[in-house]
Amino acid sequence: MPRSKATQYVDNDKLSTFEPNQLTEEIRRLRQMEKLILRKKLAMEMKLQNVLADRDMYKRKFLEAQTKLEQLNLNPLPVAVVEKLITEDENRAVVRLISGQMFVCHYDPNLAIHEGDNVALHQRSMSIMEVLPSFIDPNVVAMELMTLPDTTYEEIGGLSQEIMEMREVIELSLSQPEVFKEFNISPPRGVLLYGPPGTGKTLLAKATANGAQAKFLKLAAPELVQKFIGEGARLVREIFKKARDEKGPVIVFVDEIDAIAAHRTAENQSGEREVNRTLMQLLAEMDGFENNDNIRLIAATNRIDILDPAILRPGRFDRIIELPLPNEASRQAIFKIHLKKTPKYGIHLEELAQRSDELSGADIKAVCMEASMIALRDHLNNTKKARKRVLQKDLLKAIENFKTKRKIQSNPPTQSVGLYA
Repeated sequence: MPRSKATQYVDNDKLSTFEPNQLTEEIRRLRQMEKLILRKKLAMEMKLQNVLADRDMYKRKFLEAQTKLEQLNLNPLPVAVVEKLITEDENRAVVRLISGQMFVCHYDPNLAIHEGDNVALHQRSMSIMEVLPSFIDPNVVAMELMTLPDTTYEEIGGLSQEIMEMREVIELSLSQPEVFKEFNISPPRGVLLYGPPGTGKTLLAKATANGAQAKFLKLAAPELVQKFIGEGARLVREIFKKARDEKGPVIVFVDEIDAIAAHRTAENQSGEREVNRTLMQLLAEMDGFENNDNIRLIAATNRIDILDPAILRPGRFDRIIELPLPNEASRQAIFKIHLKKTPKYGIHLEELAQRSDELSGADIKAVCMEASMIALRDHLNNTKKARKRVLQKDLLKAIENFKTKRKIQSNPPTQSVGLYA
């Protein structure tokens, strides 16, 4: 029988001198020592396994870091859009860079390339290296998209006729399209709102989207004016592609549309040509609404007199609605809306409407806020007789302050400039 590691080094001569009792104690001691050595062996084996596992883990991390370092050291690949595939040669395609430059590039026939795809090019040979997934321009993603605006028609005062026209053209065409088909009416494509600043154009567009249970995509037309050739037109395409990809009805609201839809001139400047390209792409997208009955376009402008006739013709904007400055009855309704949640006492809306002539809805909202600030200031200064309500005098004072500031802004004081001014 083989001896264990704990007993193979025991001196046999020494064991022969032990008494029986001593021998039993020695054997018990040796067995305990053997168990201790076995436990230490198991502990060392476990530590060895942990060290080997750590070695493998750090080896993987080293390889990953090495791969990332190699990727960081690679030259950047230009991104282009495939404009056309050359049918005569299956391995060549016409691509366009973001700067507007166009190249005829070679590509691997195993790549599934189609017109309009985003591709990565080799920096030197300009060959197509890979096909990139389709993506939406960050400028389009950053534009305001509301799932459902919380603005309602009750928040708009003095525009009952305009609200009725918007509901007929937008809301009814989205909620009950079969009614239009029964009367042989093609679905409207868009509505143009025009009028002075602050008359509620954006507010009316949001309320219409809320009433039609539609998503609301808001953008400013000046954002479509880009530096490079073709960028503005590409943004317009991606904006309407984003609208088409959304589930359910979508209302696209373009504010300050006169920035891209001004009357085209014969000037042969690069900036004018780029704006004209953007306008032509917008017209093409509006003409393509027939394929998608869930998209409506609402545009707003303060300068309808400079818009190009091509965008004003019937079939593109089916309804052109003017939002003028509110009359006395409308101003009274607007004051009532903005003072609804304000703590007040002794307010006479008729006098406020008479004193606030030539003010828009946004101006009246600013007046109500200024009156609340006047009341708050008086509440903080008069500690003995504090008040927590807005009075008629606060609103009248706010109206006078607003008119005075506007008069100063419209007629700024002249300043002497130079030695002989």
